[in-house]
Amino acid sequence: MKKTLIIAEAGVNHNGDIKLAEKLIDVAAEAGVDYVKFQTFKANKLVTKNAKRAEYQDSNTNNNDSQFEMLKKLELSQNDHHHLIEYCKNKKVKFLSTGFDFDSVDFLYNIGVRLAKIPSGEITNLPYLRKVASLFPEVILSTGMADITEVKDAVEVLVNEGVDKNKITVLHCNTEYPTSMKDVNLKAMLHIKKEVEVNIGYSDHTLGVEVPVGAVTLGAEVIEKHFTLDRSMEGPDHRASLEPRELKLMVDSIRNIEKALSGSGVKEPSESEKKNIDIVRKSIHVLKDFREGEIIKESDLVTLRPNAGISPMNWHDVIGKKIKSKVNSGEPLKWENIYE
Repeated sequence: MKKTLIIAEAGVNHNGDIKLAEKLIDVAAEAGVDYVKFQTFKANKLVTKNAKRAEYQDSNTNNNDSQFEMLKKLELSQNDHHHLIEYCKNKKVKFLSTGFDFDSVDFLYNIGVRLAKIPSGEITNLPYLRKVASLFPEVILSTGMADITEVKDAVEVLVNEGVDKNKITVLHCNTEYPTSMKDVNLKAMLHIKKEVEVNIGYSDHTLGVEVPVGAVTLGAEVIEKHFTLDRSMEGPDHRASLEPRELKLMVDSIRNIEKALSGSGVKEPSESEKKNIDIVRKSIHVLKDFREGEIIKESDLVTLRPNAGISPMNWHDVIGKKIKSKVNSGEPLKWENIYE
């Protein structure tokens, strides 16, 4: 099975503090993820100054800041980006970030990022999609709030602008933070694969690790999941994020599921369990001493471990047969003991 690409979404959970961002990278590297992802934006190019906050941002943040004010505090500077890229290199984990505006997209490309992560909110932003496609050879597209027609349209734009369709991965997603289990609709990921014919994955905002692990069993090639140092921290995304121990659990669980899915797909005994066949299975044993010429009756037989004689599946084939050689009570009945 192809290794699942795991993106640990630090997002804005650094709260604008570069030292906190470093600690998030430490956690992601320790968990064994492939990428740790941040967000690149300038608040004045992302929202108007009077834009309302989302309901989840209100409930997850204990202040009265506008969305603009909230985001302004969460910006990372260009120097911050360079520092975090180097920090990721030292920790042997890949750096990734989502650019939310044209300047941010250009900046990420200019500093060497070649994988674009398009957030759900930009799926209907035609100029943005064209901009990303003009620069990046590989794209991951989140689809929260979108229907299948909008997904198809976005992918068509990317392909028409030059992105190889085989280099596009579409992530099923729900943008409620946190997402309730009843709203996950995980099989929609398979609907995307069937209708759009792209690589698929899942960007998760549920609490816990079950759903992303389940997505891997359904064929997700990319998993994205928010994480934080502490869910009780102030900020819009902390409460729908995994804490360090949970992130490690998710990664380990996904890697174990990959191993579990890596078999031949044919129902057959594994090499490791073949040694157990004769120990665990039963065979036909006799309940009395038999001498040559005696007729076998059903009441003379029992099935017991070990599997050292005739299979119980041949139960009716031996009843009424004549004994050919001596068999003592408690011994397994073998084909050489009877006349066929």
